[in-house]
Amino acid sequence: MGEKSVQKRKYILKKAREVFAEKGFKDVTMKDVVDACDISRGGLYLYFASTQELFLAVLKEEIDEDDEEAVVAALSGDASAGDMLALFLKEQKKNILRMKNNLTVATYEYFSMYKVTGNDNPLKVEFDTAVRIIEKLIENGVSGGEFYCEDPLGCARNLMYVVEGLKVASRTIGVTEEAIDRELMYVLEGLVPDELNN
Repeated sequence: MGEKSVQKRKYILKKAREVFAEKGFKDVTMKDVVDACDISRGGLYLYFASTQELFLAVLKEEIDEDDEEAVVAALSGDASAGDMLALFLKEQKKNILRMKNNLTVATYEYFSMYKVTGNDNPLKVEFDTAVRIIEKLIENGVSGGEFYCEDPLGCARNLMYVVEGLKVASRTIGVTEEAIDRELMYVLEGLVPDELNN
């Protein structure tokens, strides 16, 4: 793909993201994206064959922007494991609270309509990546005496399930910033050795 084609594809994905954020997934048509991009229908079909293909590309691009390399690089820096975990969770909290211009509704609609498995599922890839990052942070905290945890992988998975649950709650029953803080702190308090709690 030439540079012009790469830029055109990025433009289409940017505009499609705006449409999906506004309308969800099930109500979006290829015509909606054509109108948002101000291109011909044929121009859009050169890049994407369906709203399903287009949405998956938007979602993959969104997840790729959550730069895993930056977090992994930070793990080897001077910040403590506790500080890095707090930073990671602060980003998760911002995502939970971001009500406008997010893809949550579109994502739930999409995955309730289509079964996407394994590495083809960008949400699973994102979840598994976050679990690996948290596991590594917990392991670093345990080896540095900041944390106590006999099962870093299990704790990391549990923490991400809490985060995912809070995302759902934010869009269905509503959740306050205080509630998010309380639930995340509840999990984190289990990592702090008793002698550091006193």
